[in-house]
Amino acid sequence: MGEKGHVEVKKVLHLGSLNNVMMMVFGKCYDFLNGDGVILEELVNEGYELLGVFNWNDHFPLLGWVDLQGVRRRCRCLVSKVNAFVGKIIVDHRMKRVSGGYVASETVGDFVDVLLDLEKENRLSDADMIAVLWEMIFRGTDTVAILLEWVLARMVLHPEMQTKAQCEIDEVVGSRPVSNNDIPNLPYLQCIVKEILRVHPPGPLLSWARLAIGDVCIGDKLIPAGTTAMVNMWAITHNANVWSEPDVFKPERFMEMERDMNIMGCDLRLAPFGAGRRVCPGKSMGLATVHLWFAQLLQGFQWFPCDEKPVDLSECLKLSMEMKSPLICKVVPRVVA
Repeated sequence: MGEKGHVEVKKVLHLGSLNNVMMMVFGKCYDFLNGDGVILEELVNEGYELLGVFNWNDHFPLLGWVDLQGVRRRCRCLVSKVNAFVGKIIVDHRMKRVSGGYVASETVGDFVDVLLDLEKENRLSDADMIAVLWEMIFRGTDTVAILLEWVLARMVLHPEMQTKAQCEIDEVVGSRPVSNNDIPNLPYLQCIVKEILRVHPPGPLLSWARLAIGDVCIGDKLIPAGTTAMVNMWAITHNANVWSEPDVFKPERFMEMERDMNIMGCDLRLAPFGAGRRVCPGKSMGLATVHLWFAQLLQGFQWFPCDEKPVDLSECLKLSMEMKSPLICKVVPRVVA
């Protein structure tokens, strides 16, 4: 704000979310202006771009050997760099254990230490550990940033809701910093997050992909053999037969008739993290992070529209459903009595 008079929210949230995950996974934060932090952000960004790119080889298998767009070459290059980056961190953790710098019974370790403990039981190879660690970094970063960007965009567009949520925080928390323990006592704030997950689900096509091994009829629809089917959560949450006024942003709906709705996969009207055996393993961590950061951002700041860049709620589906035009707004510190 001091430099430009406005803030591009997603850039700040992306780096904060990435460092949050890195602290849990690798036990350290990174400087994204120098050294390993720059390399890490480049690897993450390259991964998102490769997953979201339209690859002609997927639709015309005969072209597979040509690699016209260079996607396969870029993937091989990315795998090599990820193996080197994550592999070095695993080696560093092993060296720390050998030198006596880590004692399992006395030290609170990170997720690398958890995997290294499993290694003693011959249950994980280095390749397995690199794959698990990279998946946590890759999938645990942008979803939080994207969801919070949608939340803050709605707060800018609905100042009355922003004020109501801030009053709730002031009443429950007061002037001390809000913490995780306060979230259960902030029902309206939780309702806002639920409504965001309904209206702007970050993963509109859930990864419950199933392949039809034979022709099957569902209702009056024929699903031919060989069809890959996915659950369209966006369609469910915008269906007037399931939700009243589905196109209206209305957090109060969860205070009234849907107060006890469980969004962790128990109610398929709103299951943004999936359900069943393949439910998102990071759902609890992601939701806890979003609730806490949202509460902190509301407690500490007032959010206003930017005159030069109005809020645009147009959607863009990449790896997740993002805002087509990144949120740019004005932020003013709040003073809580």
